Amino acid sequence: MSSQVKPHILFSREQIEAKVKKLAAEIREDYQDKHPLLIGILKGSFMFMADLIRLLDFSLELDFIRLSSYGRGRQTSGKIKVVQALRCPIKGRDVLVIEDIVDTGLTISFLLDYLQKRKPASLKLCALTDKPSRRQVPVTIDYLGFTAPNKFIVGYGLDWDEKFRNLPDICVLEGEG
Repeated sequence: MSSQVKPHILFSREQIEAKVKKLAAEIREDYQDKHPLLIGILKGSFMFMADLIRLLDFSLELDFIRLSSYGRGRQTSGKIKVVQALRCPIKGRDVLVIEDIVDTGLTISFLLDYLQKRKPASLKLCALTDKPSRRQVPVTIDYLGFTAPNKFIVGYGLDWDEKFRNLPDICVLEGEG
């Protein structure tokens, strides 16, 4: 893809801010009397997770996991591997996974199975964006921000080959569908 590519806004920073506040309110209601472990999936979820946790007014713990299913392009390889493992034990914990996008469902399904084997007390998923039109395996999203069209999106942590991650809005690359 050329360096001339110009992203255009799909979800504005104001829409994102409002959605993050809504999700935080739902999570606060469900976790107020608990001490959950929030697991961010790197690298994409970092902006979303940072904004989300600033709105949570209860005791929580953070950890991160890094998975890989993409090469240097737009298509998933379908083979998921753990690149950076968790540092916190999760057995008996209330665990909330924070994800930037659920696409085919392969990566998040792999992760949820991986975590479930470690016997958390509860396991839920919060995703900023979802592309159900691309789903290959079923995934239950407990807290969902936006449903996105079947276009390649970038910004607010989402990237294409490590580019565009720093955009404050969620954008579609010009020339996409």
